[in-house]
Amino acid sequence: MRRYSKKNLVLPALLFIVGLYLINRLDFPVSGRTGSHEPTVKELTWQADRLVNKESWIERGDYLPFNVSYQLLAGAPSTQQRYLSIGLSSVKRKKGSYLIPTLQSIFTQSSPEERSSMVVVVLLADFDVSWRVATVSEINSAFASELEQGQLVVFHVPQDWYPPLTDLKRNYNDAPERVSFRSKQNLDYSFLINYSAGFSQYYLQLEDDVSSARNFFTTIKRRIEEQDAKKNTWTMLEFSSLGYIGKLYKTADLPQLSRFLYIFYQEMPCDWLMTHFRVVMTQKLPIIFKPSLFQHEGSFSSFEGTYNKLKDKDFEELYTNPSSKVYSDMSTYKNHFPKLAWDAGETFFWGRSPEKGNYLTVVFTGPAVVTGISVETGSAGKDLLESAQVEIGHDVFSNKEQEKSCKEFQSVGMLKNGRFEMQQIDQKYSSASSCLRILVTAGQSDWVIIKKIRISTKMSTPPHQA
Repeated sequence: MRRYSKKNLVLPALLFIVGLYLINRLDFPVSGRTGSHEPTVKELTWQADRLVNKESWIERGDYLPFNVSYQLLAGAPSTQQRYLSIGLSSVKRKKGSYLIPTLQSIFTQSSPEERSSMVVVVLLADFDVSWRVATVSEINSAFASELEQGQLVVFHVPQDWYPPLTDLKRNYNDAPERVSFRSKQNLDYSFLINYSAGFSQYYLQLEDDVSSARNFFTTIKRRIEEQDAKKNTWTMLEFSSLGYIGKLYKTADLPQLSRFLYIFYQEMPCDWLMTHFRVVMTQKLPIIFKPSLFQHEGSFSSFEGTYNKLKDKDFEELYTNPSSKVYSDMSTYKNHFPKLAWDAGETFFWGRSPEKGNYLTVVFTGPAVVTGISVETGSAGKDLLESAQVEIGHDVFSNKEQEKSCKEFQSVGMLKNGRFEMQQIDQKYSSASSCLRILVTAGQSDWVIIKKIRISTKMSTPPHQA
């Protein structure tokens, strides 16, 4: 009997010691302080009491202190909470550097009003001091205004605050170097996300080698409002299908996310962990918006400089087609009207089986020299427009039904596999055009989706007046 009792006593004692050890690992100075801190027995006991309190520490927003201290390198966090914070982590690359162009894209693709409602937070996560000094100098030179206005903050986490980065678990039979790389990346993102938690209402995760679509901020804000109107719980909205690019969170969830990445840092890559986090937070299915707002631009990976020409096929630079009227004699399915192929966004024209001679005509508000035309039809390989030619026209008139068109058209090419793409059209057709027409050259039994029509133009030279 005594032997059995000792076993019963040993196990709880071991669990208690392990529990104190884990709490000790989490009980560190709050962000911004430096130096070490040895918790007392009284503090540890208090921490244990917190964990068994009937009221959840997550519900109280009283998160466990995090094992990290930050070094501010440039800029200063604003005391006023912004709408959106954008987080980037950057390290020294063996080939090329994309951080400065990425920052330039974020700021130049945003209006002054948009920039005033966001802050970009950059973690220089490389332990090479000379690289950090050079990078900070370059950032200070290129973004002095953004730093001064609190729109850009740059910081660093010293290596001493990182847990072990070598001799880690080799899940998926990854090479040790690969495991160390992706594990450190998880920690970088964990520290970055934790640092950014109080800056804004929403947090957007990007990588340091992307380009941004114009006015991405306004698009994101609109998508958030649309999603909230549905009254559905969400944890992560995705504005790119690649990696850890374009993932949006509520900042209220950032403390949990940062600790989730930290706890499981050596288990798997960050883009896998983020999926598990979403599911744990009860969002079962991904919510992905198209077109993507961010495009991967780096040709060389930050991991050993390997070649990586990964592109997001759903990225589309936000465009503004000229103001126009759109007409078609094809039978329209429900509310998928012809103009939706011309307008920005995910909308499209959907028509029933077209016949030879059917058309979709775009009539510009004013003449313009067309420099490029792109037409995309079909969806997932179905409902392609199989036979049609693309034309530009001149001399606008109105018919009896008050529908406008052009008196003269000239063909610039045929659709191939449901698509048409041509640039530098003005080198062959230099005069201003007033219409663009897609003319069906052979009927088909399948319905047709005209997913998008995009044109680029330049101003025509007005006629000389004596």
